[in-house]
Amino acid sequence: MTAHELDAFAAWVEDLMRRRGYDIDNPRGGGKSRIADEAGVHRAAVTRLLQRQSMPDLETTRRLARVLGVPVRDMLIRSGRLTAEELPLPIGLPEAGPAPEVDVDRPPTLEELAEVLAVPAERRDMFVRVVGQFLPRDEEVALGAEADADADAAGKASRASD
Repeated sequence: MTAHELDAFAAWVEDLMRRRGYDIDNPRGGGKSRIADEAGVHRAAVTRLLQRQSMPDLETTRRLARVLGVPVRDMLIRSGRLTAEELPLPIGLPEAGPAPEVDVDRPPTLEELAEVLAVPAERRDMFVRVVGQFLPRDEEVALGAEADADADAAGKASRASD
């Protein structure tokens, strides 16, 4: 691997980390430690990659791909370890496009999750309906918060009278 290839791969990974909310630019931001912890890898491996000192090993690459939400195949090809020809897609699967943008300030919608999970377009409505059945409705969440507040108030009143 050339220094140019390592630099290009590290720049791509840095961009992914920043877009996913990891503060890797501030020495005290905690982003490097956080991503290492979430991926289950050594912080030194993340630091060496970001400082363009070395390419992560295969297991570290696999774990970083999972946390960053990109296919391992993309990581291996971008790293220069394999080419798209050496690691072809299974027959019948379309070539993946760029990962959708993620807004880290709000939870993803079911439609966005369907896209990230590569649910075929003709099945996305069904995916949204089925998965939506398992999520609390907004009214239930609001009622649950009110019930929790009432229980807290009752507990405080009970302790105050003791």
